[in-house]
Amino acid sequence: QVRLVESGGGSVQAGGSLRLSCTPSKFTGRSTLAWFRQVPGKELEGVAAIYDGGARTWYADSVNGRFVISRDNAKNTVDLQMNQLTPGDTGMYYCAADGGPDFRAGLWIGTNRVWFGYWGQGTQVTVSS
Repeated sequence: QVRLVESGGGSVQAGGSLRLSCTPSKFTGRSTLAWFRQVPGKELEGVAAIYDGGARTWYADSVNGRFVISRDNAKNTVDLQMNQLTPGDTGMYYCAADGGPDFRAGLWIGTNRVWFGYWGQGTQVTVSS
């Protein structure tokens, strides 16, 4: 079973930056990897995704231009650089991969619907004003 472990969360002041990392136990060039976030009382929200071996990316409108998702093949991680953070970015951030058995969410990325069934435990991000 594929396992994913997130790190890099923390508390930061509005306008600051954080960098999250996700380390999958199974990392392939065909995998679509994504970051989701969730706040109490709300559903999972897709934040960013990387696919086609890292050649293409997708971002939610709310973070487009501020966040950057990337793959670091040498370290076997998928990273999320978060800049210009606002209190609205506060939440539990989850790393996810497609094709797993634990379906929680799907995203339309390009012309494809991608189903995410591998999930990490989450890392908390708190942005204060």
